[in-house]
Amino acid sequence: MTSLIISTIVFFIAAWFAKRWLDEQGIPGGMTRSVVVFVLASMVSWGAGDVVDWAQVKIEGPQAAAQNSLDMSHLLKSVSQQ
Repeated sequence: MTSLIISTIVFFIAAWFAKRWLDEQGIPGGMTRSVVVFVLASMVSWGAGDVVDWAQVKIEGPQAAAQNSLDMSHLLKSVSQQ
């Protein structure tokens, strides 16, 4: 959840900086520029989310895997008995 919040904030900040940088370079606005801003902001946001996930694993340790297969087998058994 933390990585989602951080990456969303980073996305908007990166998009603002990308737009500002493209303005300084004199590149006119248009569809291609909007796509470039979106792709750059998405990549920076994705990287920030990965860094947050990596740091969280380093601090808290690896999380246990979910046991969904056992829950599903119990559910299927109860449904088949009815």
